[in-house]
Amino acid sequence: MEASIVVIIGVALAFDFINGFHDAANSIATVVSTRVLSPGVAVAWAAFFNFIAFLFFDVHVASTIGKGVVAPQIVDQWVILATLLGAITWDLVTWYFGIPSSSSHALIGALAGAAVIRGGFGVLDSGIIKIGVSIVLSPVIGLILATFIGVIVTWLFRRTAPSKVDRIFRRGQLVSAALYSLGHGGNDAQKTMGIIAVLLFSAGQLGETFHVPLWIVLSCHAAMGLGTLAGGWRIVKTMGMGITKLRPVGGFCAETGGAATLFVATGLGIPVSTTHTITGSIVGVGILRRFSSVRWGLAGRIVWAWILTIPMSAAIAIACYLAFRAAGWAQ
Repeated sequence: MEASIVVIIGVALAFDFINGFHDAANSIATVVSTRVLSPGVAVAWAAFFNFIAFLFFDVHVASTIGKGVVAPQIVDQWVILATLLGAITWDLVTWYFGIPSSSSHALIGALAGAAVIRGGFGVLDSGIIKIGVSIVLSPVIGLILATFIGVIVTWLFRRTAPSKVDRIFRRGQLVSAALYSLGHGGNDAQKTMGIIAVLLFSAGQLGETFHVPLWIVLSCHAAMGLGTLAGGWRIVKTMGMGITKLRPVGGFCAETGGAATLFVATGLGIPVSTTHTITGSIVGVGILRRFSSVRWGLAGRIVWAWILTIPMSAAIAIACYLAFRAAGWAQ
């Protein structure tokens, strides 16, 4: 294996670490804001379930990223490096400002941008359409499911004392947070798996058939788990306390609705945004209490970050690829 490919794999795992760091809020914001777990215990809880997610999910999402976004034959090491630099840069910018943008869509936007600048728009595959639909649907489905679960829970416990409800769902949040972290690890870690696998496939390192070796699976889950363990506290504050005030029962409904969305999407091989999903779920819980309990101004700024993520990460990746070409490295 060429030294440059080894270096780029290292950069990919660094992105996976940053993904976990940036998206730690997705898994732990609700359980921290409701004070069910301390921040340190919460990230350890989430990181563990991020890592073991490979035991529960096949690599359908990795296959979509590896061969369903752009034509694999157009991919080379410079396209992948530009992709990773574009996604990492946008992740760090949004982390610095505490904006819960999507690492997934940053990676996909950067990959599309780098591939298009090399081979034109004809290199884009049908998976782009699937991902575009998921951008819209994942937060909506998360919102609907969280609201639906909230309605059921409210009806079932309508005659139960609030203090008892609080005790029950403080325990329930341990389960819902674990489920969401499984879904988070199962969907997000696979995106980096797909990037590494298509890099190796294009370099002739995987043989004639695209597949994701076990060492890539384990490496990506480990990198993401370590990133989650490091925690992205700026975004935890925005997600857990900025959008709406949560109680344990609300946190349980948001996490369960979000987890169900991620489980279905991962099973179908759709690389959705865990950030979009949990944000939609939290908004759904807030609406259930009362419409005015949601801080719509903050929610609007988050939506703008979502809108900008793909074009901005694509632009950064394009700039990186053009720099590689100017240096005589890329074609």
